[in-house]
Amino acid sequence: MHPTIVTMADPGPEQHATPVSHRLAERDRPWMMRTYAGHSTAQRSNELYRGNLAKGQTGLSIAFDLPTQTGYDPDHELARGEVGKVGVPVAHRGDMRALLQDIPLDRMNTSMTINATAAWLLALYIVCAEETGVAAEVLQGTTQNDIIKEYLSRGTYAFPPGPSMRLIADMVAYTVEHVPRFNPINICSYHLQEAGATPVQEIAYAMSTAIAVLDEVRRRVEDAVMPRVFSRISFFVNAGVRFVEEHAKLRAMSVLWDELGRERYGVTDERARRFRYGVQVNSLGLTEAQPENNVQRIVLEALAVTLGRDARARAIQLPAWNEALGLPRPWDQQWSLRIQQVLAYETDLLEYPDLFEGSVVMDGLVGELLDGARAEMAVVAEHGGAVEGVPYMKAALVESHRDRMRRVESGELVMVGQNRFTETEESPLTADAEGGILVMDPTVEAQQREALHRWRAERNERAVGEALDELRRVAASEENVMEATLRAARAGVTTGEWAEALRGVFQAYRGPTGVGEAADPSSEDGLDALRDDVADVSERLGRRLKILVGKPGLDGHSNGAEQIAVRARDAGMDVVYEGIRLTPSQIAASAVQEGVHVVGLSILSGSHRELIPAVLEELRAAGADGVPVVVGGIIPDADARALLASGVAGVYTPKDYDLNRIIREIVHLVGNGTTGNGTTGTP
Repeated sequence: MHPTIVTMADPGPEQHATPVSHRLAERDRPWMMRTYAGHSTAQRSNELYRGNLAKGQTGLSIAFDLPTQTGYDPDHELARGEVGKVGVPVAHRGDMRALLQDIPLDRMNTSMTINATAAWLLALYIVCAEETGVAAEVLQGTTQNDIIKEYLSRGTYAFPPGPSMRLIADMVAYTVEHVPRFNPINICSYHLQEAGATPVQEIAYAMSTAIAVLDEVRRRVEDAVMPRVFSRISFFVNAGVRFVEEHAKLRAMSVLWDELGRERYGVTDERARRFRYGVQVNSLGLTEAQPENNVQRIVLEALAVTLGRDARARAIQLPAWNEALGLPRPWDQQWSLRIQQVLAYETDLLEYPDLFEGSVVMDGLVGELLDGARAEMAVVAEHGGAVEGVPYMKAALVESHRDRMRRVESGELVMVGQNRFTETEESPLTADAEGGILVMDPTVEAQQREALHRWRAERNERAVGEALDELRRVAASEENVMEATLRAARAGVTTGEWAEALRGVFQAYRGPTGVGEAADPSSEDGLDALRDDVADVSERLGRRLKILVGKPGLDGHSNGAEQIAVRARDAGMDVVYEGIRLTPSQIAASAVQEGVHVVGLSILSGSHRELIPAVLEELRAAGADGVPVVVGGIIPDADARALLASGVAGVYTPKDYDLNRIIREIVHLVGNGTTGNGTTGTP
């Protein structure tokens, strides 16, 4: 899942009580507790938020759907199948008003997982606060707003890197002056780890991104303002199950952040240099196989960010045990919230000073990570910094993720219940008709399109047109875009219209895939027999076997697709992989133009029920209905059966971790028309 959170490091006045020997004079105050949530509609999400707050959640964490994240309205072609799936759709200020109904914004700390359209969503938030009499000066919260990691791992970018960094800098400069209690950006290393980053890479790429952001902002504010800017930069990190090393990672990040503030930006106030972070613990390690094991993984990962007082998270959100299966239900999210509450209120964790002070082991780990991170930051700097270094970092992450997959496949990296200790009883947690997940209302998308059309019909079109003209003018200048964005929000402009106006000025952009740059494998990858199979089928075909790996819709989580593309290439296949965000018609046209023998589609956003049949129909219309299609993603068993019945040749889900087996089955599918054994999981 897909987080954003706030702050760390200043856990309240209680934490500054003078320790008495090995105990604190007063028990520390718990961290802020959040649940990453939102789905279907603004109204339903509002009910969910108010229910979570009633259960003891102490902050909001808003998940937006992919059209909202990437700047499309619900009636856009690319929004098909994606509306309300991985988050809440917010198309205009009316949706934001409904989302926040009866939530006290003057007292609430709200985190918004939003990046490319962060300036727009913050403007909607400010305008809705104004409508309820709450001034921008008192608003508290965070927007994720880290576009670099979107190019590297998550894919919800909307504009090229240069203009995107300008939007971030404009927003930071504006909030420091006008929304001073809001964190305008989370430097987000969370998704880097999800894309395969090692601890060293996670530290180095996050710090390099922070440097790029701060350098960009420094050109827009007076020198005297930079300490305030620095103090409002927060981080959003990941915490894996290797919780001792993960804690060391956070201590290392704290050291580097303090150094950057003092040495590069001249921040003299020690409090302003504090490393403030929030966290969602690891989702990459959650398994579809024996998903009940995910509960203990989540608990152990929470220890990484709570055990050591000197590097304790200020805000935490935990994933649900079933996120490798599909969307969690309210009860599943409650379970994760209760884990936090038991840890904070039942254990004695908050009664002691830092447990690792003077630890030889911890100091040694921190030193190793600092050495590695500084060296990798130097490499990024040699590539021109984080913005210019995106292709380098992307290729490095693809390579790291490939190494992780190799270790999972070989059993070197043990995943209990998946590649070891696989014998199991049937789980009662997944025994219901829906398989233990939330099943979305299929009418939501049509309802949102109709609501959008009503909104457009009832607004003042002249005010909308004038606001969009002003937005385009400002975007083409060097003025700060926030005032024009706020005007557009007040006028009733929609998310898609705001983004389209900026696309017209900034132009479109497709990020690097990192697939072509990934290194050739060693002989240890067990590819010789697979290469022989590819060569045999290619000889019978009269040319090299060719696969198209495609990602239809707006799902930007491309890690699995990239690994399939790299493994197919390493096995000797010709690979067509054009990256993310393709329409079904584009995929079909490419399949015909490239003359591929098989199409592999990857979707993790839940839009497979709409988009896979659409691709099959487009292939038939293009005369390529004989080209077999295999599918990978987070696909429930019932949906997998329906896809197979509709003509899909194979379905793979996260428990299908053996990439060589998947590629072998695809090769045999082309060679002799047989389907693969996979009926649930990979890309």
